[in-house]
Amino acid sequence: MTRPCTILFDGTPLGGNEGEPLIDFLDGHGVSLTSVCYQKALGPLQTCDTCWVAVNGELVRGCTLVSEEGLDVSSAAPEAIAARAEGLDRLLAKHELYCSVCENNNGDCRVHNAVVEMNPPVQRYAFEPKPHAKDTSNPFYTYDPDQCILCGQCVEACQNVEVNETLSIDYASEHPRVLWDGGRAIDDSSCVSCGHCVTVCPCNALQENTMYGRTGPLTALPWSLKRPMIDAVKGLEKTIGARPITAVSELDAAWRQPSLKRTKTVCTYCGVGCSFEMWTRDRDILKVQPTEQAPANGISTCVKGKFAWDFVNSDQRLTTPLIRENGRFREASWDEALTLVARRLLEVRDTHGPRALGFIGSSKASNEEAYLTQKIARLIIGTNSVDNSSRYCQNPATKGLFRTVGYGGDAGTIKDIEQAEVVVLVGSNTAENHPVIASRIKAAQKLRGQKLVVIDPRRHEMAERANLYLRPNLSTDLVWASALSRYMFDHDLADSEFLARRVNDVDAYRASLEPFTLAFAEEVTGILQARLIEAAELIGRAKSVCLLWAMGITQHSHGADTSTALSNLLLVTGNYGRPGTGGYPMRGHNNVQGASDFGCLREMYPGYESVTDEKARARWARGWGVAPETLSLEEGLGNFLMVQAAADDELKAMMVIGEETAFSDSNTHNVHQAFEKLEFFVVQDMFLSRTAQFADVVLPACPSVEKEGTFVNTERRIQRFYPVLEPLGDSRPDWWILTELAARMGHDWGYTHPSQIMAECASIAPLFAGVSYERLEGWQSLLWPVAEDGTDTPLLYTHDFPTEDGRATLFPLEWQPPAEAPDATYDLMLNNGRLLEQFQGINQTGCSPGIRAQVDQGFIEVSPALARARGIETGTWVRVTSRRDSLELPALVTERVADDTLFIPIHFGKFGVNALTGEHADPVVQTPAYKEVAVKLEVLDRRTGSPLPATNYRFGHRTPNDGVAVELKWANEDYRQPPAHQADPRKM
Repeated sequence: MTRPCTILFDGTPLGGNEGEPLIDFLDGHGVSLTSVCYQKALGPLQTCDTCWVAVNGELVRGCTLVSEEGLDVSSAAPEAIAARAEGLDRLLAKHELYCSVCENNNGDCRVHNAVVEMNPPVQRYAFEPKPHAKDTSNPFYTYDPDQCILCGQCVEACQNVEVNETLSIDYASEHPRVLWDGGRAIDDSSCVSCGHCVTVCPCNALQENTMYGRTGPLTALPWSLKRPMIDAVKGLEKTIGARPITAVSELDAAWRQPSLKRTKTVCTYCGVGCSFEMWTRDRDILKVQPTEQAPANGISTCVKGKFAWDFVNSDQRLTTPLIRENGRFREASWDEALTLVARRLLEVRDTHGPRALGFIGSSKASNEEAYLTQKIARLIIGTNSVDNSSRYCQNPATKGLFRTVGYGGDAGTIKDIEQAEVVVLVGSNTAENHPVIASRIKAAQKLRGQKLVVIDPRRHEMAERANLYLRPNLSTDLVWASALSRYMFDHDLADSEFLARRVNDVDAYRASLEPFTLAFAEEVTGILQARLIEAAELIGRAKSVCLLWAMGITQHSHGADTSTALSNLLLVTGNYGRPGTGGYPMRGHNNVQGASDFGCLREMYPGYESVTDEKARARWARGWGVAPETLSLEEGLGNFLMVQAAADDELKAMMVIGEETAFSDSNTHNVHQAFEKLEFFVVQDMFLSRTAQFADVVLPACPSVEKEGTFVNTERRIQRFYPVLEPLGDSRPDWWILTELAARMGHDWGYTHPSQIMAECASIAPLFAGVSYERLEGWQSLLWPVAEDGTDTPLLYTHDFPTEDGRATLFPLEWQPPAEAPDATYDLMLNNGRLLEQFQGINQTGCSPGIRAQVDQGFIEVSPALARARGIETGTWVRVTSRRDSLELPALVTERVADDTLFIPIHFGKFGVNALTGEHADPVVQTPAYKEVAVKLEVLDRRTGSPLPATNYRFGHRTPNDGVAVELKWANEDYRQPPAHQADPRKM
């Protein structure tokens, strides 16, 4: 609990809260204490020496002080003024100041701002170039040692925020500079191009390549002109002093502002829900700049969120509606296209009935657009056959949570994951699929001693970092999870008080655990009993546990049961309803949670109300102004069943919005044949995707940066995004398209802004009762459930569970083997998943040359043991054949996979891995068992180089350290504490 306090700053009393960093405390009062190296997210680094103040007559770096009652600070003391001036002089000795032609002179360069604030009459120490060349090897950013002030913010961000642990500074070197892996070129290091270092750099030493030559009136000049201009100004400065030059640079910064636009948006890649400002000039996306205000990510990004936005201006974008005639597409007007779509959908409904149509909403479009998709399906067509891509990934997790605790979403927030004593990752390659959440876990482990347990058949980065890593056989996770639950009961580690007070069916569940002995678990999973006991003791004795899982659990023939088993384990140990506890199914797409929340589910209205519930139907009918019988009480078909129904000539028409179903659904050949059978097929997308190529009408939609709306991230956090750019060509926002389509189908809803759509949903769905655009303004966010007064719920289940009696339920389970297993012919198992750099079918990331340079082709990972047995080396081509089809790929020999399990990234190829996957699925939720594929492997007489470039970050060697070693700088015999002058300020 914070307490109020009053401090004195230069004799003026200032009130606030105790424990706040002094710089932030003063900033809240409109008082600036110049500091170049301080950033709230990084804490006091003490490297720039520009924030000296006097406290009780002693010089202290202001960044180290926190507010407390009676603190008396003087920035006006002569020795403090002199010390700050000396600190700035030393920075300018290391940084060549040429602001008016610099791309970074946009108001947020802290070196420039410090010069303006302190306004030195001269530059005491002359700048001299360093004996280091610019590093331009990375496709996304450049490091210029001549501009580097050695503040170490990049090092701190890399080591202790991102925790990729690539950067360091050797202050003892004759000519210190920032080092990647101890001195490698950036693109030949372990750098994952997350952009943390670029984000925190206070000047232009680290800068996005998209900024060069594009941010100001003079920045586009070639260096052949810039260099003489800089030299001339430097010479002039010696005669007239620095202040006139500073004034000109201020004019330049102001000159730029009208053409620079900074817009808050939310990332459209994974489910972390990173928000940031996007800087643009005309249609040029200059950079992505995260901020401490961003609720999910703070200053963090990953390579895709920071740099993979080339698709927005891609010449492959669809910019006009297309209609297929005589086997070819022709361009059409919006009126013609929408009129055709409306007429054909209604004709199919009237001829074959509502069940003959299916709708797939987008997990990348907004909540409002998901809402309209299901509204058209339910209200206009009369079918509940509406779904989204969660059917392919997270529906099993949602089902497991519905069975046990009541809500199909994360139990808490990223902050809960950070503060847990133990984090358990199961079937989640978090560092590559949810990098920002992985960073939080890595930081908690490194800096605060959090214990990390990883259970996964693939040894990815998080497994390498784990305090305990268990490698189970594929598809056996229900067994070890249930065995751990039994162990908790048998060894007095179950939370008996929590179970008695808050959980039903404890005795029946405990009885169901009879088969799950440690011996049985070892036999099935391949995990030694001693290791299982180690995991049980670590989890059972922890005061708080968060368990995260993803598609490594859900994409199996019994993923719903395994998800249930994981939630059961959390209930047995009392790990729900308290800070730092709970189950966290990691959502893959940016709005796969929101698409489900807002009704793109075959069995649920928005807010998770069953379509078979007559009371819920009556309320939705009343909210929509129709008779209840207008809305069907029959559950619809999900994605997977829609495609099968199309193949069986039962589904006659489909509308797919922003989903690459032709690539993402299992057994690709059957999917394509099903699409070809449809009487009418309409696709709404940004690109002529593989799915769109089967369509009769293609409607050109906009990316999120060209429209307004809201998303829900994996935390259940609703965030607002704003239009960064105007729609490209004649493309339109999905909500506009759906509104216009509904009007042509006889339902003119009259929406002119997405806020009206959200307001309608909030007025009907209790889960979103208090959600409004006003409450989501700027960086504000809300986590559902949201009460009518706007009170949201960051942590679920603190008082009761959303069930009839307010109690959770332990759900008994039986072990069932996977639906597909190896045999004498198909003797290997094939795993699959995402890579950090790419996204899904690469429609978006494939437009980025920088991304393609990191990894641009498919490959198959083979274990060293299997490689030796089969005569395979990295670069050997192999044919992998399932019971459905074959693919030919180059091999990558790696210890990430073990024994007789292979791995293929899902992103590449005309058909991709789904040419191999089958139609066996989870019988509870119909999620295809993508991870259960038995294959055989043939070695081909073909050799190429490594399918991953030698410079790929996976071949780098990290250099972990504690962050900025400023003590080494101070300990150097050449160092003099300001205000004393420095003999060689370039080193210090």
